[in-house]
Amino acid sequence: MSELDLVVRNARAVTASDIISCDIGVREGRIVSIGEALLKAAREIDAAGRYVTPGGVDAHCHLDQPHAAPIRMADDFTTGSRSAACGGTTTIIPFAAQMKGQSLLEAVAEYHGKAEGKAHVDYAFHLIVTDPTDEVIGKELPTLIGDGYTSFKIYMTYDDLKIDDRQIIELLDVARRYSAMPMVHAENAECIEWLTKKLEAAGRTAPRWHAESRPMLAEREATHRIITYAELIDVPLLIVHVSGKDVVEQIRWARSRGLRILAETCPQYLFLTAADLGLDDSYEGARCVCSPPPRDKTSQKAIWDGLADGTFTVFSSDHAPYRFLGEDGKHPGGKEVAFRHIPNGIPGLETRMPLLWSEGVLKRRITPQKFVELTATNPAKTYGLFPKKGTIAVGADADLVVWEAKETTICNAMLHHAVDYTPYDGMSLQAWPAMTLLRGNVVWNGKEFAGDLAGRFLPCGRPSLYPDV
Repeated sequence: MSELDLVVRNARAVTASDIISCDIGVREGRIVSIGEALLKAAREIDAAGRYVTPGGVDAHCHLDQPHAAPIRMADDFTTGSRSAACGGTTTIIPFAAQMKGQSLLEAVAEYHGKAEGKAHVDYAFHLIVTDPTDEVIGKELPTLIGDGYTSFKIYMTYDDLKIDDRQIIELLDVARRYSAMPMVHAENAECIEWLTKKLEAAGRTAPRWHAESRPMLAEREATHRIITYAELIDVPLLIVHVSGKDVVEQIRWARSRGLRILAETCPQYLFLTAADLGLDDSYEGARCVCSPPPRDKTSQKAIWDGLADGTFTVFSSDHAPYRFLGEDGKHPGGKEVAFRHIPNGIPGLETRMPLLWSEGVLKRRITPQKFVELTATNPAKTYGLFPKKGTIAVGADADLVVWEAKETTICNAMLHHAVDYTPYDGMSLQAWPAMTLLRGNVVWNGKEFAGDLAGRFLPCGRPSLYPDV
């Protein structure tokens, strides 16, 4: 056997099923051997008995997504992927979003232009379908699924993104026929609009009222409805950014009926509550405006329980990077605006993995194996990137994270995104990545970013919930 390019020695390597003490041998960016006392390599890294996990797969993040002026996202593919690498994530799956009236093929070409040669980690694309014309449903979407874009997002809310129930059913049928994975933002748009108008009429427009306008019942109803459509079509689907107990119960109910319903949650539903949107009419709460909104401590517990017991398949950041200050972000046009007009979303690409490792693994809420399952293996399987991504195994890409046990207080100055705040400012964690490797190359050395725009596009294969044929 030819010489190894790299050996990571003395690792406590974690997969979704095991923890083993071993050396990891790498050649040409791939893991080629796992064992004890591997032969000397051209480069060597001593993990010194520390945990080593697969590079994270963040399967839900938004980068450089178009908006009506003056709003724009703070992170493009360069800054967003830089922050991902520094937080232990080596594969991202952002969205190629179709604007109403636009060809889906044109949207994908546009996003390749935004990403090519500008990413520090590997990337794939989900689609967002907002205008399911006959051409999109009959030709463009099936073609794109065959070309490696095997997942697409459906919105049941937001005027510029949502589609009606008949269109949803048509898209689910396309997913079934062509083995694609639908992802659904499930909130009842009519309930939200009715409540929003009531609140506005009463002068209740500060950020804190955002949570009141989007109660969990709106999320629960839409979740039940989309589950019903999935049962009608006999198609698997994934409910994104689940926020609390009522929706968790809907997902468990669906699975008890044998339905193939997967679920995703995000850090904001573990570490934020509605109180973070403000207890008075201060505008500071705009920092944490996202949808669905954070709930309460009871819902946080339900999310933690769901992570531990397998209710959740995927743990993603839902990184939606808008600056707090300036006219292009949370102050549109440089003004404090009513909650309905505040751009929805919070940053989280870099903090996703450290938050869950420190607060989940180190506080024994979940095992290291469950951490790997949620942050790497399951997203890679769900979206057709496994076993190239998401595991430590012979043949997989050498995407690795070495974890350092050290107290770290989160502040925005230490992060590598282009956003001017983090909602987790001041949180004290007990671990942070000491090193991140992308295909055997160090992109984060524990002190500084070391990437070189080497990220590659990854066509996705058949999602794991579809049997091989």
